[in-house]
Amino acid sequence: MDESFTPPPPMSSSQHNHVKRMLNSNRFKSPSKTIYSDRFIPSRSASNFDLFNLSPYTEDGCSCSPYGSALRSALFGPSTPNKFESPNIFRFKSETRQSMHSLSLTPFSSQDVLLPGYDYNHKPLKRPRKIPPSSFKVLDAPALQDDFYLNLVDWSSSNVLAVALENSVYLWNASSSKVTKLCDLGVDDSVCSVGWAPLGTYLAVGSNSGKVQIHAPVQTPLVGKSGSLTLKAKADIICRVSESNKLSLFVLIWDVSQGKSIRTMEGHRLRVGTLAWSSSLLSSGSRDKSIYQRDIRVQEDFVSKLSGHKSEVCGLKWSYDNRELASGGNDNKLLVWNQNSTQPVLKFCEHTAAVKAIAWSPHTNGLLASGGGTADRSIRFWSTTTNSQLNCIDTGSQVCNLVWSKNVNELVSTHGYSQNQIMVWKYPTMSKLATLTGHTYRVLYLSISPDGQTIVTGAGDETLRFWNVFPSRKSQMQEFSLMQDPEMY
Repeated sequence: MDESFTPPPPMSSSQHNHVKRMLNSNRFKSPSKTIYSDRFIPSRSASNFDLFNLSPYTEDGCSCSPYGSALRSALFGPSTPNKFESPNIFRFKSETRQSMHSLSLTPFSSQDVLLPGYDYNHKPLKRPRKIPPSSFKVLDAPALQDDFYLNLVDWSSSNVLAVALENSVYLWNASSSKVTKLCDLGVDDSVCSVGWAPLGTYLAVGSNSGKVQIHAPVQTPLVGKSGSLTLKAKADIICRVSESNKLSLFVLIWDVSQGKSIRTMEGHRLRVGTLAWSSSLLSSGSRDKSIYQRDIRVQEDFVSKLSGHKSEVCGLKWSYDNRELASGGNDNKLLVWNQNSTQPVLKFCEHTAAVKAIAWSPHTNGLLASGGGTADRSIRFWSTTTNSQLNCIDTGSQVCNLVWSKNVNELVSTHGYSQNQIMVWKYPTMSKLATLTGHTYRVLYLSISPDGQTIVTGAGDETLRFWNVFPSRKSQMQEFSLMQDPEMY
């Protein structure tokens, strides 16, 4: 033994007991203080698992406890197997397809719990259709009258547009852009309404004259500047039939293919402002408050007279099944007639201004829309099967015309005071799809092309504007097919 080594002095009894407590600290835990581990590792002894009804991780590392299952589900997904059952976590496996709706939004939420108010069968909304905001063609229409009670524009099923300019009627072929002058009523008369027969062969013309005039013009192609109805032609041959001083207004029916008037029908005492066809039956409405039903197959000028309005009749429309006739008047009334009645079968009196704008739905039987004038400004929807009003929309301006699309369940309204706009509506929500502007005067005239895609509007600013508003019927069929179950195709 090295003589320089000096053994330590013996420990006292108190020092010996302190060292022993340090080596066996697990036997002497303080009942009032929790001892935490170092290096910021949380101690499970400080966790209150009873608060969440969970058991701590077992010492053998098994994670079969609720806490372990919840932790594993949060980290690796709810369908992750136990690590002891599947130790190779990143092994290759076939893809498991899950619906997006089955994925939980929070790590600890159960797949069986659905979000409140969410429709998991809801289909995504289709993108709204874009409607061009401006017209694609503009035609000059000099002397196009700014009169709310007239109907001076109509588009035939053979794609020919008839336009009345003061005392003359012009035909514009939409396929060839060829313009033809059909007739001239003379300097002492004016045209108040035009209306095509369903097949597009005959054109009825309502007049303001106190004389009966029979026209036999020959259709002459007229020369004018491109995109204009400012036209010149040789004078038409006019045959005048004189009568007494008694006023006797008339309706002229023209055979467009022959370019001549084939018949004149009398009866009204004042101007004829509106016309409506139902097969071979022609209805005419006048300022004399009456409606005449005229069958062009019989010799008589009219077969029946309908009385019900107390002021000028300014709107007429037959339903698509030709069973009901709707009439609107300056007495703020909307009346409905059947084929055989001489008195109205239905009366709607809710409008507070003249009713010129009338449109039947081609999609629902008995669904009728009407629009009121400046003091009313509303579009109202009616059911003629239940004799009830379905809805009322305040448009904010005078409603001049309505037309319903055959291709989609939408409609167009044209307006006057004070905004002079054209509006496209989705039915039945009546959500506004587009507001079209361009006219500087009231948009008093409206007609739709035979394919149902284009509308033409006329105004006191002496212009005709063409707008692409509705989709084609073919595109709607394709869209309907895509919305079906893809497994069916």
